[in-house]
Amino acid sequence: MSYAKTLPDTDWDFRLENTKTYTHCYHGYPAMMIPQIANRLIKYYGSDAQQLFDPYCGSGTSLVEANVNGINAVGTDLNPLARLIAEAKTALPEIEKIKSKIDFFSNLFFSSSFKCVEEEKANLPVFPNLHFWFSEEVIEKLSHIKRYIDEIEDRTVSLFFYVAFSETIREASYTRNSEFKLVRIPEAKRKSFSPDVYGIFLSKLQRNIRGLLEYSEIMQGVNAKTKILSFDTVKTVEPLKSSEIDLVVTSPPYGDSRTTVAYGQFSRLASQWLDLEEPNKVDNNLMGGKRYFSKIHEMGFEEVDSSIDKIRQIDEKRAIEVLSFYEDYYKSISNISKIIRDGAFCCYVVGNRIVKNTVLPTDEITKAFFEDNGLRHIDTFNRNIPNKRMPSKNSPTNKTGAKSATMSREFIVVMRKE
Repeated sequence: MSYAKTLPDTDWDFRLENTKTYTHCYHGYPAMMIPQIANRLIKYYGSDAQQLFDPYCGSGTSLVEANVNGINAVGTDLNPLARLIAEAKTALPEIEKIKSKIDFFSNLFFSSSFKCVEEEKANLPVFPNLHFWFSEEVIEKLSHIKRYIDEIEDRTVSLFFYVAFSETIREASYTRNSEFKLVRIPEAKRKSFSPDVYGIFLSKLQRNIRGLLEYSEIMQGVNAKTKILSFDTVKTVEPLKSSEIDLVVTSPPYGDSRTTVAYGQFSRLASQWLDLEEPNKVDNNLMGGKRYFSKIHEMGFEEVDSSIDKIRQIDEKRAIEVLSFYEDYYKSISNISKIIRDGAFCCYVVGNRIVKNTVLPTDEITKAFFEDNGLRHIDTFNRNIPNKRMPSKNSPTNKTGAKSATMSREFIVVMRKE
């Protein structure tokens, strides 16, 4: 049976849609699933769902959309900053407390007492390359903001402020903000770089309060909660019970973070300022981040093995890295298959990355992995990726002038447990 024919709208691009509604406006994050995709999948495949699971929840797009639709949600991610953002986006702090703290900050840092605040000795952070990424003036101002937030006792309120602080950290750093990897701006630009740290932070708060007001309004009378966990689905799903999950909506990584989307690099500076655990190890901890073998072997899936063989003929090391990712990906899918109930749907939004001019058919691989674990393929939808924050071309051979197109499409793979 094909569910695609009964969908009311088969356009998955959503080019003209506002993707920053509700708390989705809070914080940028690499390769985010847009809320319109999550919402459509939830409404169509989760009409009777009570609990959604996102095994790679990132900043929490699917979790927010589940709650908006009255569905409880569980999300897990190995990136501590992602978990913090997802927790903040699904929280419902008291609006008046938020407004009061914003007003107090504004009065304190933009008034006659402003100098007194700056003259107070700040608790400066200590981490490698602090002065490589921040000027002395920026370090001082960020330290004052952090101390202000640290003194907020209400967890849901402080989360709201930490998320705005996280974005401020990146914008006030010497990082080239047009990309996710940590790349320092040239020396000439650093000399004239003088960000309005307090102004940036306040603008983030003001933007986010508008999103929170919208989210709070739509959540009135809705009894749906979210749990943010930190377990690795490659290794275990023990925090969840067998057949506990009614719907999976997720967007897994394209591949290992070191060679695709640099989640760890994107998060590192904010994670260091926020004292989150092991900020330098995020990319190594994610799927495919570790190589467990030194030679190529077959997985027994034609979709994987034929692609790996093509890459191996050009670069065996890269072939091992890609194989490591798919080994982890299979283990994750196998574990997830154990906790979804019979009749439940799994919706995976995937990208078919290109390695050494070889297209990796992750959509077909996802289908094959789930089928090997007892699920049936329902549909695969295609979508173009508008306004994608990744280069349209890369250099697969590292040769000057040699370019190859990167992903411009995604595939939404829908499976069902029999």
